[in-house]
Amino acid sequence: MEKSKVFFTKEITPENLIKIYDALGTELTGKVAVKLSTGEAGGHYYLNPKLIKDLVHKVNGTIVECNTAYAGKRNTTKDHWDTIKDHGFMDIAEVDIMDEEGDMPIPIENGYHLKEDYVGTHLKNYDSMLVLSHFKGHAMGGFGGALKNISIGIGSSNGKAWIHTAGKTKNPAELWENLPEQDYFLESMADACKGVINYIGKENMLYINVANNLSVDCDCNSNPQAPEMADLGIFASIDPVALDQACYDAVINSEDEGKKALIERMDSRHGIHTVEAANKLGLGNREYEIINI
Repeated sequence: MEKSKVFFTKEITPENLIKIYDALGTELTGKVAVKLSTGEAGGHYYLNPKLIKDLVHKVNGTIVECNTAYAGKRNTTKDHWDTIKDHGFMDIAEVDIMDEEGDMPIPIENGYHLKEDYVGTHLKNYDSMLVLSHFKGHAMGGFGGALKNISIGIGSSNGKAWIHTAGKTKNPAELWENLPEQDYFLESMADACKGVINYIGKENMLYINVANNLSVDCDCNSNPQAPEMADLGIFASIDPVALDQACYDAVINSEDEGKKALIERMDSRHGIHTVEAANKLGLGNREYEIINI
């Protein structure tokens, strides 16, 4: 199998986000969704609206999100809108909470654990998607990048509970007492990725990971630990599996002594298994070449 191309630039600027998008050589058409995390209230490592503004405008995109499945300031539509506004996203673009009017099932063929995924009904309004992810650690998934942003990120509140419990419950209130063994959760994220990619169309999705503010904690954490390693740069690909693999490898192979905490977080949760599972589902290639721009 031919290696996937992963484009890379070390300097994280609005201009380089545009350059790396252009390097992908594929134009997103129709109504474009830009999927990112708007960040939990209290947190401050989510992608800065000033950083991403020009890219969102370039693709004429609508920032899309879904409500969370845990207590906080994004688990109801009202609170989520307040957080989105407070974090400055409404100042740069149109924003859509995709499950504001409920959710809908989408099929998953030949997944590990799930036969359907639950996403916001507004997903049907979009023709293509830029998955713009903040690569960092995560308390449950080990790390969060493109694959987590496609699966948990696009899942409705019910869908998030469904994925986290490997299909045991859609009720967020029942999530924590129904957690499966870790690999089942990670495989369920891969299942959900397959459902979303098949629904939107592989040819209609592009992926950019910004590896900055490399906390061991996710943007869903209202009080994340401070990063212990320096920013890595911007990575982009048409292949989400190769993209997350490249970011994981970049942390592992970094000469930064501060990487130890993030590696421990990633590996203690077996985070790379999401990449392995997505690869086995045919969602991308773990073999890649880095192209510096």
